[in-house]
Amino acid sequence: MSYYIHLQSVASTNNYLKDLLSAEDVEEYTVVYTDMQTCGRGQQNNNWESEDGKNILFSMVVFPQFVRADKQFVISQIASLAVKDTLSEYVDNITIKWPNDIYWNEQKICGILIENSLIDDNIMHSVIGIGVNINQEIFRSNAPNPVSLKQITNKTYDTKTILDAIAKRIRLYFNDLKSGNSTSIVSKYKQSLFRRDGYHLFNDGKQNFKAKIEDIEPSGLLVLKTDSGKCHYFAFKEVKFVL
Repeated sequence: MSYYIHLQSVASTNNYLKDLLSAEDVEEYTVVYTDMQTCGRGQQNNNWESEDGKNILFSMVVFPQFVRADKQFVISQIASLAVKDTLSEYVDNITIKWPNDIYWNEQKICGILIENSLIDDNIMHSVIGIGVNINQEIFRSNAPNPVSLKQITNKTYDTKTILDAIAKRIRLYFNDLKSGNSTSIVSKYKQSLFRRDGYHLFNDGKQNFKAKIEDIEPSGLLVLKTDSGKCHYFAFKEVKFVL
């Protein structure tokens, strides 16, 4: 089970949970969730837009001290699959855009920010921050392609019910990882990837090029194969999908 801390408003659930970890012993799977984040963060220091009380904004801590630092991407895979599986109960065409954005068709419905604390060659703890667009109907930021579950289905949802389902799935996947069953996690992640079939446009910061997803390395590197048959390896931020 998860221990829940509910805050009406907070600057960042990730920062709150990290501060808590620095100050006291925290139970694994502790969840900090809020109605409103004043400084919510996404990848690359982007802000995460969320209307007060409309969406899911939470962070969970796990202690994957048995996972080597160079294999930490499996935590991202677990979080992504937990969200993907949960949202797939409500709507079709949910995929994972490498490394860990959750998409409905060509639109982003969820962002994930994972912050790992390392000790020697292993992970001491991971703070998994998740923001899911649930009931918001209008997005005012300059984010290019947001969408919410309500916009897709025209229904209103209980955010706590969906949060509970995501948290439960994270625990289940993490228990699989503890049991040494990482192969199925990695396989399912690859099968869930956005644009996993066929050739698509990518940009490496210099030019657009066509390639297909060939593989994901255990480190999280994206392996793209061009139509000439050559494979290229990219770390996060080194390449992006052309949407």
